[in-house]
Amino acid sequence: MSETNKSFITEFVIVGFPGLDPHYYSMVSALLFIVYLAILAGNTAFLVVFATEQGLHKPMYFIILNLVLSDILFSTTTLPKIIAKYWFKAGTISFTGCFVQMFFVHYFGSANSFILLIMSIDRYVAICFPLRYPVIIKNSNVLILSITAWLVASTGCLMTVIRAYPLPYCSSNTIIHCFCDHISITTLACTDRTPYAIPALISAMVVLLVPLAFIIFSYLSIIVAVLRISSTKARVKTFSTCSGQLTIIALYYIPRIFVYMSSSVFGIKFNTDLRLTIILLYSLSPPMLNPLIYFLRTEEIKKILITRLSRLKIRAHSDH
Repeated sequence: MSETNKSFITEFVIVGFPGLDPHYYSMVSALLFIVYLAILAGNTAFLVVFATEQGLHKPMYFIILNLVLSDILFSTTTLPKIIAKYWFKAGTISFTGCFVQMFFVHYFGSANSFILLIMSIDRYVAICFPLRYPVIIKNSNVLILSITAWLVASTGCLMTVIRAYPLPYCSSNTIIHCFCDHISITTLACTDRTPYAIPALISAMVVLLVPLAFIIFSYLSIIVAVLRISSTKARVKTFSTCSGQLTIIALYYIPRIFVYMSSSVFGIKFNTDLRLTIILLYSLSPPMLNPLIYFLRTEEIKKILITRLSRLKIRAHSDH
């Protein structure tokens, strides 16, 4: 079958959770709306603190800034449509719109992976080469690394979309997912998807596993460097400087590796609703929890928050 001019579908329908009883649509949409508000509120709070505190204009916080922007944009790309599907029964999305969403879904996920790599490099240099840190990790160098991360992340995602868009879609237009992604779209194509699925899988594995390999190397080196410190107190204090970043990295990678190992290695098959729930959890938990980690696990930001809260209390007392 020719793969050009054979797509009779003009729009897709996002099904969401196929086994969900319609009685729970309002509750699910309200829950997703609350999650979206929490993501926007937490990450916007960091943006405000970052913008108003000159002392935070340091490499580590510029790296976090990239992660914050990626989390906000990913959530804004995915959540409004599935919320509208359950709240207003507006689950349709245009043919082109679905591919645009697919690009951004994979783009922001890929960007996150590379940003976490930059984060681990920052901690690696800070702990393993502390005297050279101010020379190696400068704001200008972080800017170059960040721009590179965003550009590299876009390349694979763009090629995946370009290869998937012309496929013949002439059968079902229902997407069994909460948003458009490569697998959910290409499974609807009226052709053998293997030639398109394998390069997409390789690209996804490279984006996920190559940064992860460097991250693991960085933290193993950090652990070795920390263990060489004679003082236990100094060891704890040094390692605590990267505990927040390590938590963020774990939130991103561990659930993805678990899902991949479960299905590919151990052959565990999740039912559709459970699989989509797991995907939503590992996609939305980091954007929602990351701001808490920034504020509670980063001493500098914590001190700023305490100072600001103290000022607000003093103002409140003075007004009375």
